[in-house]
Amino acid sequence: MDNLKQYYKQLGIDEEVYDFCSKIEAQLKDRFERIDRTAECNQLKVLQAMQKNRVSAECFQGTSGYGYNDLGRETLEKVYADCFHGEDALVRPQITCGTHALALALMSNLRPGDEILSPVGKPYDTLEEVIGIRPSKGSLAEYQISYRQVDLLEDGSFDFENIKKAINEKTKLVTIQRSKGYQTRPTLSVDRIGELITFVKNIKPEVIVMVDNCYGEFTEEKEPLEVGADMIVGSLIKNPGGGLAPIGGYICGKKECVENAAYRLTSPGLGKEVGASLGILTSFYQGLFLSPTVTASALKGAIFAANIYEKLGYKVVPNATESRHDIIQAVEFQNRDAMIAFCEGIQAAAPVDSYVTPEPWAMPGYDSDVIMAAGAFVSGSSIELSADGPVKPPYAVYFQGGLTYPHAKFGIMMSLQKLYERKLVNLSAM
Repeated sequence: MDNLKQYYKQLGIDEEVYDFCSKIEAQLKDRFERIDRTAECNQLKVLQAMQKNRVSAECFQGTSGYGYNDLGRETLEKVYADCFHGEDALVRPQITCGTHALALALMSNLRPGDEILSPVGKPYDTLEEVIGIRPSKGSLAEYQISYRQVDLLEDGSFDFENIKKAINEKTKLVTIQRSKGYQTRPTLSVDRIGELITFVKNIKPEVIVMVDNCYGEFTEEKEPLEVGADMIVGSLIKNPGGGLAPIGGYICGKKECVENAAYRLTSPGLGKEVGASLGILTSFYQGLFLSPTVTASALKGAIFAANIYEKLGYKVVPNATESRHDIIQAVEFQNRDAMIAFCEGIQAAAPVDSYVTPEPWAMPGYDSDVIMAAGAFVSGSSIELSADGPVKPPYAVYFQGGLTYPHAKFGIMMSLQKLYERKLVNLSAM
């Protein structure tokens, strides 16, 4: 037995599971090389932005209190603006998560009487309460901001006819969710987002287009601001934080949109001038620097997972061969026990809390019990190895992350090991 197989055996992987996964992996070499090329382009993009803005050791010094004249904070925001091709950026630890960043972008750029349009169907679950689709205190609906959506067609394409009908005199902002969320629709490529933006702007040029960029950063060589978006929004404990950022979110794009968000985050009259960095800027800078290669590792893990589980007969979204535009891999198990076993395997592969058994629970912001496997260095980090999903038909689990490809690979192998032990899969027939 070779040394690598021996290490996996010591960590609980049966030989049959190892051999099955190794055969799948051997077929992915060319795809992995293309991902590495994209990562190299994005790495140079980040490096160029840091050099252009003269990042120095002084940028890593933290501030407290009001945070006036925070060189590191101001430089970091210039770096983000250059990386993503925006006029300005707001990158702050005071933005607590991706949902907070999206809520901030919406609330700061909308006024009573305005309407939001989602031309890509239902938004991510936690945004339903922000918008007011599900009633919640402080929702946009309470401020007389209305919402309208146009679902994607059955084949995942845009319903241009009904999008045109939905745009009216009240339409102030169009929100496009790049990733699939807890759905099994296709993730949108930057080119497809650009096609949709062009269509919308031809009807109403002054409309603000916001792209929820969560899970998508650095998966392609282009970002949505390069195809006409007015602002992009994301979380630092996903792709751009590189696994090092302990908290935070960003809004990047047109100067006016970013300024509006800054005044809402802090206070009218204060805006971007305040907000102490509290000694965590080194993590923000270094995380961004590592992000292209960390994201590439997560993409490889997602492709590996898709090929493993499609081979076993499960529906996977994206499928085993199609192009990738975010780090999320959905697997539909159509079986509650299989879904839970998968998540138990991901948890068992974690460097943190590997001995914990994940259980479904009523997670805030969701309309059903959710199971979440997340043994991470940063609590809730979605760029680290994790898997989660609502425990309801079609019992789809959403796998993402892996700071390194070997860890992502091991997580998928351990998920399969749990199904194998419970006789939920038959590898001998493969």
